[in-house]
Amino acid sequence: MELDFFVAALSTLVTIASLAIIRWIHNQYGMDVVVEPVDAPPQPQPKISVIVPARNEAKNIRRCVETLLDQTYSNYELIVLDDRSTDATPQILEQISHSSQTERLRVLEGQDLPSGWAGKPFALAQASRQSQGEWLCFVDADTFAQPSLLAATLAKAREERADMFTILTDQILGSFWEKTILPLVFTALSVGFPARRVNDPQKPDAIANGQFILIRQTVYQAVGGHAAVRDRIAEDRALADLVKSRGYRLIVADGRAVARTRMYTSFPEIWEGWTKNIFLGMQGRLGLLLFGALVALLAALLLPAWLLVGWAWFLLSWDLAAGIVLLEAILVWGYLLWLRVQAARAFHISSLYALTLPMGALIFAAMMFASAYKVLSGQGVTWKGRKYRGTPDS
Repeated sequence: MELDFFVAALSTLVTIASLAIIRWIHNQYGMDVVVEPVDAPPQPQPKISVIVPARNEAKNIRRCVETLLDQTYSNYELIVLDDRSTDATPQILEQISHSSQTERLRVLEGQDLPSGWAGKPFALAQASRQSQGEWLCFVDADTFAQPSLLAATLAKAREERADMFTILTDQILGSFWEKTILPLVFTALSVGFPARRVNDPQKPDAIANGQFILIRQTVYQAVGGHAAVRDRIAEDRALADLVKSRGYRLIVADGRAVARTRMYTSFPEIWEGWTKNIFLGMQGRLGLLLFGALVALLAALLLPAWLLVGWAWFLLSWDLAAGIVLLEAILVWGYLLWLRVQAARAFHISSLYALTLPMGALIFAAMMFASAYKVLSGQGVTWKGRKYRGTPDS
C-alpha cells in the first residue's frame, strides 16, 4: 500500500513538472511583430534587389519567380542565380525570361564552387555583387510571394528601424510526413530561438530564416556579406549572428500572410534537410540540442508508457492510487494534445495530426542525434548533391 501511494505521489510531481514544461515549450512563439498585406507601397520606394539562388529547383522555380514578378512594389530588380543545376531549372528560367518580357528579371549562371565555400553562400555572394539596390532581399526558390510581399516587409522593416529583417513564412504541408514532423520542428525552433529574445538588442540571440531575408546593402557590405560566412551550412543564422553582434538591429517577424514555403515533399527530403541544419544551426550548442532530444524522446516513449501503465494498473486493481496515476496521465496527455491541435490548425492541417505526436517526436529525436553524429564524427552532411564536412565552428 505504501508503495502504491509513493508511486501516486511521484506521478503527481511528474504531472506538475510535465504541465509546466509543456506550457513553457508552447509559449515561446511570441511573434510580436506581424507583417500584414498593405494596400499601397510605402513612399519613397528605395530600390530592392531580390536575389534567388536556385540549384535543382525545377519543381519550384517557376512559381517562385512568377510570384516575385507580380509585386505591387515597383522599384526592384529580380536576380536569379542558377547554381550549376543538373535538372530542368536552367530551361525553365530561360522560358520565363523569354515570356515575361521584362527587364526586371536577370538570370545569372553560377560559377563552379571554389574550395572553402558552401554552395548557398557562394551563390548569394555572386548574385549580390551584381545587385544595385539599397536593400537586398534573399528569397529561397521554394518560397512563393503574395503580391504585397516586398511592400509590406519593407514598410514593417522601416517601422521597426530594422537593419536586417526576416520573416517566418506560412508552411505548405502536403505529405503525411510533412504534417507529422514539421510542426514539431518549428515548435522546437521557437524554443531554441525565441523571437522576443532575437528582437531584443540587449540579448545575444540571433537567427534568420533564409526563406526570406531583407537587409540594408550598407549593412551587408559592412559585415562582409556572405564572404564572411562562406563556409557555413546554416548561413542565414551565421549572417544574423554577425549582423547583431556588430550592433545592427535584427528583427524576426511573422510573415505568414505575405509568403508561403514548401520546404520538403517527402520523408527522405525532410531527413536530409534537417539532419543538415539542426546541429550546425545550433553552432555547437550541444546542451540545448540534448535537451530538445530528451524532451522529444520523453514525448515519444515515456508519455505513452505512462498512460498505458496507468490504464493497465487501474483495470487490474481498481484502487485509488492507480486511479490517480491514470487521471494524471490523461490530464497531461489532454493538455498536450490540445496544444498540438492548436499547432495543427496554425499549419492548416487536420487536428487529427496531433495524435501523431509520439511518432513525430521519435523521428525528430532521431534527426537531432543523426545531425550531431554526422558533424562530430567527421562524416559531414550532404545537400543538393554536395558533401560538406562542417564542424560546429565552421
